[in-house]
Amino acid sequence: MSVRELVVLGTASQVPTRHRNHNGYLLRWDGEGILFDPGEGTQRQMLRAGVAAHDLHRICVTHFHGDHSLGLAGVIQRINLDRVPHEITAHYPRSGRRFFERLRYATAYRETVSLTEVPVAADGLLAVTRSYTLEARRLSHPVESYGYRLVEPDGRRMLPGRLAAHGIQGPDVGRLQREGRLGDVTLEDVSEVRRGQRFAFIMDTRLCDGVHALAEDCDLLVIESTFLDEDADLAAEHGHLTAGQAAAVARDAGVRHLVLTHFSQRYTDPEEFGRQARAAGFTGELTVAHDLLRVPLPKRR
Repeated sequence: MSVRELVVLGTASQVPTRHRNHNGYLLRWDGEGILFDPGEGTQRQMLRAGVAAHDLHRICVTHFHGDHSLGLAGVIQRINLDRVPHEITAHYPRSGRRFFERLRYATAYRETVSLTEVPVAADGLLAVTRSYTLEARRLSHPVESYGYRLVEPDGRRMLPGRLAAHGIQGPDVGRLQREGRLGDVTLEDVSEVRRGQRFAFIMDTRLCDGVHALAEDCDLLVIESTFLDEDADLAAEHGHLTAGQAAAVARDAGVRHLVLTHFSQRYTDPEEFGRQARAAGFTGELTVAHDLLRVPLPKRR
């Protein structure tokens, strides 16, 4: 049975707090694990969340501020220590290659794993697999930053009533799915499009075209909301979003489940982020993230 869920490893911005670790998010997508923005302490948070190095297949870094990348050294060394048997691919802004290399080789260790670097230089497609495509979009932050979007290919849903009307049953159903036609009956006659699921990950950024493009029609959107709305000027100055801005993006994009995260330590009541998101008009499922939370992707419509 396939598993599609977000495992939240850390939710703090800039510095960890007593209750929030630096950033870290694992997306489980069927048999793959994609680790986003491993900040300091991610290796320990993985242990607490029951995530093993063997679960990782990709690492996606949005940008090279410490709260989004300082955990790379420990995670990469753990991957090698545990001799992960499959290739791991790392994506990050190409302008930050020197930072990635420094973190990758921060100390001496024995390399045992194939770690392939595929830096991001512009908007566009990064990977195509059987179960998803991965793309990146440029964001607006003081340093070069990219958000990531994962899209499952559309499939088809068989309609039992139409199959019965054409007298198709048993092994003939599978044959029709494989070949696209059975006699005079086409696959389109007895099925409908099943839209692929969509996920987006948006960290440190002001509002920009990339934010809206990444969020469009997402089933699950993970997005920073560092500031509350009363500090919108401060958010713009430092290249961040407010809770209301993030929720308005999700509202306009038709997002089904919104996950707010990356909270400034200046605020003591995390539920206020949720209240401001609702005030901005977002009516879908809403989660104010906390460390070690698991968020399943919404069931298909």
